[in-house]
Amino acid sequence: MSATEVAALLDESRTVTCATVGRDGWPHLMPLWYVVRSTQPTSSAGTSGTLWAWTYAKSQKVRNLERDPRCTLQVEVGHEYVELRGVMLACEAVIHRDLDTVAAVGAEIAARYGGDDLTPELAAAMRAQAAKRVGLQFVERRRASWDHRKLGGTY
Repeated sequence: MSATEVAALLDESRTVTCATVGRDGWPHLMPLWYVVRSTQPTSSAGTSGTLWAWTYAKSQKVRNLERDPRCTLQVEVGHEYVELRGVMLACEAVIHRDLDTVAAVGAEIAARYGGDDLTPELAAAMRAQAAKRVGLQFVERRRASWDHRKLGGTY
């Protein structure tokens, strides 16, 4: 998929699966809501945005990322095989603990998933939540994507 197609997929999808390395070496997969925040210049992987999420600071995925920032993200959509499309991103996670940064990510996620504008009340609620959360910035290192709709019924 082109960078434009991947951006459209990320825009229309709602959940990313994040795989981290557990302390026992086993993969740890968890779903996250996310936003794509603009970055400049365009990354080496060809996208002009960075995927961000927030989660509880004491969560297992954060503990795993503190030990090893490598992670793999996947977004996939489609019900039938001929409809499947998705992207897998090999990333390094940057954990942000700054209250203003975390609150801003939370507000963006709340607006994206709740469909609300950032009211003063919503901003205050996100700031209160930010005290026990972290922002996760996923710095993309490489990607693989697929779109079975382009196969034209031949596999």
